[in-house]
Amino acid sequence: MARTHTLFAKVLHWGFVVLYLYGIFKQVEDLSQLENAGLLLFEVVFAIVFLVIVLTRYFYMRRFETFLGASEPIPIAHTVLAKTIHRSMYTCFILLPLTGLMIAGLYSQGYTVNASPDEEQTVMDVVLGLHGLVAETSYVLILVHISAAFYSRLKGEGVWSSMVPFWKEKGPTNSSIIKRITSVENGVYARFERFFTSKDK
Repeated sequence: MARTHTLFAKVLHWGFVVLYLYGIFKQVEDLSQLENAGLLLFEVVFAIVFLVIVLTRYFYMRRFETFLGASEPIPIAHTVLAKTIHRSMYTCFILLPLTGLMIAGLYSQGYTVNASPDEEQTVMDVVLGLHGLVAETSYVLILVHISAAFYSRLKGEGVWSSMVPFWKEKGPTNSSIIKRITSVENGVYARFERFFTSKDK
């Protein structure tokens, strides 16, 4: 069984990271900027490319185990938690370009943002709010994902080395502190598994 991701999987992963960061730094700060037809077209094309790459990555990465490269068995509860976070991230990555395209479409149809708090909320306000919420949620989920990756690297599970080309793991950690934390963590996962197993009976 493979212990590392394929080259294509790594290119998809790291290429998307670059695309996501670029999307953050080049984002439109004010809707009035979309008056520039060239910028509006660029935003639409970028959103479509972003969406295609996200969907390609999602369907391709489904063939791999969640903890590919792990040297030790991963608790079921931990796997469920990781999959939930991954799916939540993908949901955000899909909604970001979709709401972006909706914003572009609404703007091209003449929709604008409320001029004052007294005016009735417009469709544009709702879509802009959703777009902002999805973006902020994606930041939090990515931070959780990165933190989990570093934690996995500290434990020396082997998962880090399956995707990251540097700071390769040499085996499980010898740190007594990390081992103690891992033991507590696995105990929590075991309690969750026992709880849900007993509920099913």
